[in-house]
Amino acid sequence: MSEPTDSSPAVTVIVPVRNEADNVAPLIAEIATACAAFAAFEVIYVDDGSTDATPAVLEEQARTRPWLRRLRHDISRGQSAAVRSGALAARAPVLVTIDGDGQNDPAFIPSLVRELTEGGSRFGLAAGQRVGRKDTGFKKFQSRVANAVRGAILRDGTRDTGCGLKAIRREVYLQLPYFDALHRFMPALVRRDGHEVALVDVIDRPRMAGVSKYGFFDRLWVGILDLAGVWWLIRRRKAPPHVQELR
Repeated sequence: MSEPTDSSPAVTVIVPVRNEADNVAPLIAEIATACAAFAAFEVIYVDDGSTDATPAVLEEQARTRPWLRRLRHDISRGQSAAVRSGALAARAPVLVTIDGDGQNDPAFIPSLVRELTEGGSRFGLAAGQRVGRKDTGFKKFQSRVANAVRGAILRDGTRDTGCGLKAIRREVYLQLPYFDALHRFMPALVRRDGHEVALVDVIDRPRMAGVSKYGFFDRLWVGILDLAGVWWLIRRRKAPPHVQELR
């Protein structure tokens, strides 16, 4: 299996988790298998204030996996905050995000990275779009409504921004305006900055164990405000200039 041989891995996989103790070990094993396609990689688990055995399981896994890094929030700050903590700590130029519940299949990681890097520098993001979703009927209905409203307002050309599987250039990510729920608006904001977005169909699957830790109703009204804010950011963005240093 490929492992990082120096301080400059090619890909950093970021996994935000909160109270996912039963899902940590099997998902890490799958990520390791998928990342064998890369010459060097690292995996950063960001523990978003877990109160179960997640920290202990991660500590145990790290003993035999030198490419596994662990970050921890003292209290839960949300999924976008966890992804940002991972991105700031990452050492690779390409970031891959994946949910920690096992619904995202790590086998699609190489495809996302390939779409991002082989498409030339014009691509800033490769976003997964779920096929055959395994959520409840009510949750799928919520997602369809939210995606339809978002698409009509932002015109981001993406049918599913809620998929956790994404590959993005680190420099592109760090230039995005940060706010809670940023991960749900990345395609629109990446396009806002003049980059193209590659879309990759990925097969959804049931979560491995447990229940979702990031609910719908607790973010509904905030999501409406976020949508209005992103629309404003896009409307107020001027085309970036071509900068040339003069000597």
